[in-house]
Amino acid sequence: QVQLVESGGGLVQAGGSLRLSCAASGSIFSINRMGWYRQAPGKQCDLVAKITSGGTTIYADSVKGRFTISRDNAKSMSLQMNSLKPEDTAVYYCNAEIFRGIISGFDGYWGQGTQVTVSS
Repeated sequence: QVQLVESGGGLVQAGGSLRLSCAASGSIFSINRMGWYRQAPGKQCDLVAKITSGGTTIYADSVKGRFTISRDNAKSMSLQMNSLKPEDTAVYYCNAEIFRGIISGFDGYWGQGTQVTVSS
């Protein structure tokens, strides 16, 4: 079994900072890419940022210059969120493309989500 566990969400005032973390555990051979998505009430789930095993990063235009994604080690990553805005309020989900071996191959996994609320 594979599990992704997020931590670090919470309530912060506009202009503040939060750091989200995601750790993978279980039967994992390697992790290709990891990313963060978010879903605000009544809206679709959108990409926030993603990072490959080689360190290549991609950010949504709305968070460029404010958020930084990083790989802490082979099985975990973080999202440093600075200059937070009320429109950043959402449930943030960790996603990972995990290789579980030659037989199982690659598969995508999601965390349970962590709430980020930015007050104005």
